[in-house]
Amino acid sequence: MTRSVSGSGGRLGPYKRIVVKIGSSLLVDRSAGLKSDWLASIADDIAMLAGRGTQVLVVSSGAIALGRSILKRPSGALKLEESQACAACGQIALARAWSEALARHELHAGQILLTLGDTEERRRYLNARATITTLLNLHAIPVINENDTVATTEIRYGDNDRLGARVATMMSADLLILLSDIDGLYTAPPHLDASAEFVSRVPRITPEIEAMAGAAGSELSRGGMVTKIEAGKIATASGTAMVIASGKGLNPVATLDRGGRATWFDPAGNPVTARKKWISGQLGTAGIIHVDAGAVRALMSGKSLLPAGVTRIEGSFTRGDIVVVCDPDGAETARGIVAYDMADATRIAGCKSSRIAEILGYEGRSEMIHRDDLVLHHDRRHSVPARMDKTRMGTESLEEEH
Repeated sequence: MTRSVSGSGGRLGPYKRIVVKIGSSLLVDRSAGLKSDWLASIADDIAMLAGRGTQVLVVSSGAIALGRSILKRPSGALKLEESQACAACGQIALARAWSEALARHELHAGQILLTLGDTEERRRYLNARATITTLLNLHAIPVINENDTVATTEIRYGDNDRLGARVATMMSADLLILLSDIDGLYTAPPHLDASAEFVSRVPRITPEIEAMAGAAGSELSRGGMVTKIEAGKIATASGTAMVIASGKGLNPVATLDRGGRATWFDPAGNPVTARKKWISGQLGTAGIIHVDAGAVRALMSGKSLLPAGVTRIEGSFTRGDIVVVCDPDGAETARGIVAYDMADATRIAGCKSSRIAEILGYEGRSEMIHRDDLVLHHDRRHSVPARMDKTRMGTESLEEEH
């Protein structure tokens, strides 16, 4: 089948990293199983974006629904262990389907299964981000789903709208596309109110916008418009734009690219600005990294902090904590998210990045603090307080990190 896709000048052209979230009802038919033709069309769309140089991540629902079809489970509510069994069968089939669909375009799929804790506990969050970043750098397509085979009620998202938003913020995506069985936000649930009006743009999510959400869920989907608005709050606060569009037809992303009907949610700034604003606003820090004059000049020119420029380390911190960077006079030059635990940072301080593996016994990051995780303090160069309060990333801070 020949499908039409758009060129490089479409509506999605400005976005360089896009997360596409796909609802269960789009991928899986309750009686027939996987919608292979639809999956092939979305793979066409992903290939179109990748051909432009856009990095694409997929958050794919459907494992439980597909497993339920494979195992021929009757309709109705499933017990937790039944859902997990369906997910176990469905996930392997879903991963194979994605791999084969993308392989037709010479694209490699990388499966990532996440739980709530993977995006909210600092170390697991950093590990997940590093793995997904590596896949993107290797030009693979991360296909992400909630790990329903192990997640219990109290540690799960329960819907992939909010998981999509978390992934988008974690990866500093420019845009989150929520493909669903509804084409956007209405002033009231359209299936209940014939006078409901379509909302094409949401500059800011207000209580009035939240009140419009209703409950536009489908039989196969755990999410409704309420969860999409919740996802929008997470994404837009972190600088990621969001759009809700219908995925019912073939090539839904290409249709959106050509200007198809959808509701667009404006971001608050951009992902990098939002993350750096979060770093700058943290009052509690976990340690101090003293650097030489050469490192200060490098930082001021927009470069990362390398171990070679570090002269002394104070405090007790772990990878992912916020630390202050001080110049030779003890004045604050910057602060940022450190890439090493204090013990390892101390061992490689003053050394060239090429010696990290030799010293630590593993291939760590070449930067002590990457420039994307570092905020300069041109206008408030002050002495650092002697006592540094350790701050851990909690749920709210992770929503704002990116």
